This record gives sequence, structure tokens and C-alpha cells, in this order.
Amino acid sequence: MKSVISLATVLAVAGLVLPGCHQLEEAEEHHEEHHRIVVTSPKVEDVTTTEQYVCQIHSIRHIEICALETGYLEKIPVNEGQLVTEGELMFKILPTLYQAKLDSEAAEADLAKIEFANTKKLFDDNVVSDKEVALAKAKLDKALAQVSLAKAELNFTDVKAPFNGMIDRLHHQQGSLIEEGDMLTTLSDNSVMWVYFNVPEARYLEYKEHENHDQDEMQIDLQLANGKIFPQQGKIGAIEADFNNETGNIAFRADFPNPNGILRHGQTGTILINHLEKDAIVIPQRATFEILAKRYVYVIDDEGIVHQHEIKVKHEMEDIFVVDGSLKATDKIVLDGVRQVRDGEEVEYEFSEPEVVLANLKYKAE
Repeated sequence: MKSVISLATVLAVAGLVLPGCHQLEEAEEHHEEHHRIVVTSPKVEDVTTTEQYVCQIHSIRHIEICALETGYLEKIPVNEGQLVTEGELMFKILPTLYQAKLDSEAAEADLAKIEFANTKKLFDDNVVSDKEVALAKAKLDKALAQVSLAKAELNFTDVKAPFNGMIDRLHHQQGSLIEEGDMLTTLSDNSVMWVYFNVPEARYLEYKEHENHDQDEMQIDLQLANGKIFPQQGKIGAIEADFNNETGNIAFRADFPNPNGILRHGQTGTILINHLEKDAIVIPQRATFEILAKRYVYVIDDEGIVHQHEIKVKHEMEDIFVVDGSLKATDKIVLDGVRQVRDGEEVEYEFSEPEVVLANLKYKAE
């Protein structure tokens, strides 16, 4: 009876121990599988990065057309939105008073000419002194100056286009009484458009560092409000003198030819700067992780030891990062299993070619 009890006890204990061993083996196998990770290498290739900046579009010349004289608007031979050529009549102010003033000043000048001629004759006959001649000459010069002024005032009644451009809204209608200095309309030269956008200081410094050859490798496009790309390409025309202390940005100006007049003063859009970067170091975004605003990858050495490695992201693109030169094409970085490894531990891994990895990306950074 004792033997039977002992055997039963042994079997019972064995029944408890064996499943426990089996579970331990499974846990160990699971632990090993847990540390089997996928690694890849950075890929060195030429990439085209795209920067986007909100922009404002301005005409190369955009001025106010103002009245230079007071009077009634006699004629407005142009319409809103019309293209005018340099010298074309845009507004005509009633010239009656100015014409009368010119006639009066011309008559005064004729009288001064006669007085000067008589005084000169008397001087030749030794009747008057040379001072009288000088006084008569001064009166004549003043009268002629008044004639020139009256002519200018009369000419100011014709308001002409100072350059080829497009007329904006008309602020006064025919027959309106206007004062000197009143704005009549605005005129825009849209042959070339100035497109302004704000750039961070770091990007400005990068541009200045490569300014001599950056233009050749940089393609500047303008995306319009409807999402379409403007057919003409631009180039950097100027950089503002000062940084904005509140934003830390500086304004760039891109110049775009506008032969078809599609762009107008005051439009908005998005500047797209496509830059070819040769021999760029590219890694998948999901191979990275972030700690306290710094980005890292796990690099595995030849002994299979994991090392945490800080990187600097130069450009962010869809699913990939273009990083600085701290990584080499021969490095092995953890791709899948970033959350499963720790700095300094030894791991087993499977290697996946970077070409295959980059061709099948669909996950962002962890």
C-alpha cells in the first residue's frame, strides 16, 4: 500500500513538474525569438528633396496712380483689369482752368519780352543803366518760368501709364471732383512676379554655404491655390537684409516669369524647392526612435552588440530620412524590433538588403 502511494505521489509530482519544464522551454524559445530582429544598412544614393514654404506673390512693379492736379474727371478711357502700354492715357482732368492759366502766363511772358527789348535799346542809347537791363531780364526769365509751370500743370491733367501694366479698381468715376493727391487706381507690371517666402536660419546658412552652385542643383516651383504647378520655374532673386527676431526667419524672393499673365499681385501659393542631393545617406524612418527631442538608431557591431547612436536628420521625406554623415553604408542598423532591444545587449539578427527595404516601406518611425 505504501508502494502504491509513493508511486502515485511521484507521478503526481512529475505531472506538475513536466508541464512547468515545458513552459520554461517555451519561454526560452519565445525569448530567443523575441530577440531575433531584422537589420539593414543605410543606402547611399542621389535623392531629390522637396522643401515647402507658404508664399505671397507680388508684381515686380505695383504703384498707386494719383491725381497731380485738382479738377473734374472729364474722361476715363480705360477699364478695370485692362492692360495698358507705357504712355497710354488713363485719366483726363478737365483742362479749362489750366489752359486759361497757361494762356495768361504766355501773355505775361510776351509783355516781359517787349519790356526787355525796349530796355536793351535804351541801354544801347545810353539812356538807362545796365541795372535796368538786368532787372528787365530777370522779369522775362520769371515770366518764362511761369509759362513752363503752367504747361506742366496742364500736362498733369492727362494721367498716363508710366509703364506697361494692368489697371486695378477705379476709385473715381467720370465727372467726379478730385483733389491733388487722390488715388485714382493702381497699376501692376505682371511681366515678372516676385514671390516672397520665409526661410529658417539654418536653411539660410545652408543656402549661403552652397550659393555658388546651389542654383544649378535647385529647382524652384510654385504650387497654386488649386494644387497645380505654375508652368514657369523660378530662381532666387534676393534675400532680405534682416531676420525677423520673433520668428527667427528671413525672407527669400523667388522671381518667376509670367508671360501669360496667370499670376496677379496679392495671390498666395506654396514654394516647392526641389534640391538634388548627391550621395545622400538614406535610412527608413521606422529604424529610428526619439528621446528628448533627439533622434537615434541602434547600430550593431561585428560581435552582434547593440549600440545606441545619435543621428541628425537633414531632410524628411515619405517613409525615409536623409541623415548626416555619422552613419556609413557598411553600418548595420536595427529595422524591425527597435522597441525590443537595449543598448549594450547581444542579439541575433537577420539582414535585409537596403534596396529591398526601401522598395517596401510603409511604416513611420517608432
